[in-house]
Amino acid sequence: MLSLSRALGRRLFSSAAAASESAAAASTSAVRKAQNPLEKFFEVERSTEEDKPPPHYGRSWKASELRLKSWDDLQKLWYVLLKEKNMLMTQRQMLNAENMRFPNPERISKVKKSMCRIKHVLTERAIAEPDPRRSAEMKRMINTL
Repeated sequence: MLSLSRALGRRLFSSAAAASESAAAASTSAVRKAQNPLEKFFEVERSTEEDKPPPHYGRSWKASELRLKSWDDLQKLWYVLLKEKNMLMTQRQMLNAENMRFPNPERISKVKKSMCRIKHVLTERAIAEPDPRRSAEMKRMINTL
């Protein structure tokens, strides 16, 4: 994993990082260094010590848990999961291009399951809606996800 971040650091972030460092140094009010937007598609660098067990990444969301959340919370969670899925798939693609193994590939399936369950819960709510116009609007919104 460390070699991936080094390779990416040299290829993708070197010129952007230099520009952001010089801008941060020039600005006295800048407290933290500006991030390159591409960094959102990659995980934070981790140590590669062989003694440590692989990190545990949790599980997918259950439908019963999602049913307790509001429409707005589910929408926010959808976009958090979408961002996570994009980051994982980008990382997998970059590692495949470098002929390296993608660690914990089950993470992608957990994110996809959670996203599918969110759609299912929202569809249940749209079907249960007594107002046909509101139900149709909810279904249109769900289909755009």
